Amino acid sequence: MNNGMESMLDMFLFETNTLLEQLEEIMLESEKEKSFSTDSINEIFRIMHTIKGSSAMMEFDSLAKLAHRIEDLFFIFRENNCVESFSEELRTELFNLMFRSNDFMRSQTEKIENNEVLSDNIDQFITDINTFIEKMKGNPVETVEPIVETPISDLKPKDINTDLPESDAAYLIQIFFDDGCGMEHLRAFMIKTAVKEVIGEDFTCIPADIEENSETCNYIIDHGFFLCIQKEEFVEKVVQVLKEALNVASFEVILNPNVKKATIKTEKIEETEVKEEILQNTSSGDNAQKAGSKAPNHQTQTKQSIISVNLSKLDSLMAIVGEIVITESMVTASPELKGLKLDNFTKSARQLRKLTDELQDITMSIRMIPVSGVFNKMNRIVRDMCQKTNKDVRLTIIGENTELDKTIVDSINDPLMHIVRNAMDHGIEEDVQDRINLGKDTQGEIILEAQHTGSDVIITITDDGTGVDTTKVLAKAKKNGLLTKPESEYSKREILNLLLAPGFSTNEVVTEYSGRGVGMDVVKQNIEKVGGVISISSELGEGTCISLKIPLTMAIVDGMDVAVGNSIFTIPITHIRQSFKVSKEDVILDSMGNEIVERMGNFYPIVRLHNLYNISTQVVDVEDGIFVWVESSDKSYCLFVDDLIGKQQVVVKPLPAYLNSFNIKDAGIAGCTILGDGNISIILDILNLHAASMYAF
Repeated sequence: MNNGMESMLDMFLFETNTLLEQLEEIMLESEKEKSFSTDSINEIFRIMHTIKGSSAMMEFDSLAKLAHRIEDLFFIFRENNCVESFSEELRTELFNLMFRSNDFMRSQTEKIENNEVLSDNIDQFITDINTFIEKMKGNPVETVEPIVETPISDLKPKDINTDLPESDAAYLIQIFFDDGCGMEHLRAFMIKTAVKEVIGEDFTCIPADIEENSETCNYIIDHGFFLCIQKEEFVEKVVQVLKEALNVASFEVILNPNVKKATIKTEKIEETEVKEEILQNTSSGDNAQKAGSKAPNHQTQTKQSIISVNLSKLDSLMAIVGEIVITESMVTASPELKGLKLDNFTKSARQLRKLTDELQDITMSIRMIPVSGVFNKMNRIVRDMCQKTNKDVRLTIIGENTELDKTIVDSINDPLMHIVRNAMDHGIEEDVQDRINLGKDTQGEIILEAQHTGSDVIITITDDGTGVDTTKVLAKAKKNGLLTKPESEYSKREILNLLLAPGFSTNEVVTEYSGRGVGMDVVKQNIEKVGGVISISSELGEGTCISLKIPLTMAIVDGMDVAVGNSIFTIPITHIRQSFKVSKEDVILDSMGNEIVERMGNFYPIVRLHNLYNISTQVVDVEDGIFVWVESSDKSYCLFVDDLIGKQQVVVKPLPAYLNSFNIKDAGIAGCTILGDGNISIILDILNLHAASMYAF
């Protein structure tokens, strides 16, 4: 596949996926309202028309045929306004049919993305749609009148209010494409080719060099694409071609005023399936002539203010910006400049730092997208599970405009889906009477909320269901051999964290949604992969809340540099609770002989980095070094280091691939970064570092 086709395929996938997401949102909203509004019907019609056209252009026949049939169905709705008269059973059948069709089209686009063969078996969908239309015909209100097209000879002439290109053809057909469809010159070339197959070479087009010159796009957007036809008998044939063409917003047959002997009438023929975006002429021909200016028969299209960019390009941009940040630090902090009085250099360095900070912020903001795309997908999960489990539950979404890095948003989709399913399956009561007995609303509620907190985003999934019975959790954990200390010593928080253990499940019966032993531990792993932390809180009989603390981005983090011997380590600021110095009396030994220190009424283990990584250092006495109290997930402990160097933003660099065979990440190392003086600093993984230290002991 050449670059041109790859570009068209990328555009097709982006457009189709976006439209299918819009379709699902419209369907969910319409199902809540138990009917389709006029705007919803028109919007679904437009979506199906666009998918039909673009799929046919890319020769994805199964998608095009299904979209075309759904488009026919909603054309009936649009013309007859009959949805309001549907019975409850018929309306439910319609919604289920549309959701199944949407799922099928999504699966087809996924196959296209994965370069798999598409399914041609859409007979069942076509049959179901035809059956539904037949059911509609049983109601007199829903009778569909056939579409009758007006013959060209019966159309009235239209005044010409536009300056036309020079041509000696009797007829000019002016064509405008959909707003923002892109590659207008190629779309015009496809029309030219289709017309050529019907009437041969007996026509010309303006612009003429559409195949070779991409600059003709601008002319077509502003003035339209013209087919110049001499013979009247060819006009009707060309009109039929245009009716079946893709991405044509409108077209108009115009009598060329420059051909004085022409005796035919001027007519305008619009597509039967004209879109809402069609542009109408609002300029007066007389006023235009007085002003001596052009007045095209459509308004100038607004240029797109948003473009789609391949994520790999953004990754490359972020990598380059990271290199610039590192290089800028290396230049301004060069040891060779120490002691020199360089006022102009210092001033320029400050300006450079300001610009690199702005560049860094802008680059990061480009990658930021709202979580609404992921949140809205949960509506479908709740809707489907309500039908299959016979539960009445509403999903409330708060803070959907909160933004996260694109990579992180993609990574949290599956964890959120699993948590929402758990809330539906485990959380919300099976029997409505149980809710009534507890004074709850008969309709359950799941709240999905996102909010910014500094450099992190907190996502909470709350349900008002049964809550977690810690007694049962503890008993199940004991049965599975997950307990590491006596039951009486477990706090409520520790018991709830057992739900995150591998293979833990309180479901005794395997269902479609749970009970297979693959659960919250996978969610925890996925959240921790993006540097996040998961926590659970619950009250029996009142509900459960699962919180996800996720960094805004993984590319650049705020870190505290610490020294251990001749080595430098970076601790992410988000994991630091406090740094402090102690005396020898403050450090005591536990029953196992391990060092612990008291902070705020609790004792925490001490991890000496020089011992863990076997680093030679002169600072071994607790009074000479400094303690850094860190926390990640449910692990909290104190790191003993030589000294604090200072806080700075660091660019996270992945570890070399050849180190993967050494399981270096299990040693508490998340990555590395390059400091301003050119030295390398190891970025610590606080959660894995605790596990590594426990194993070492």
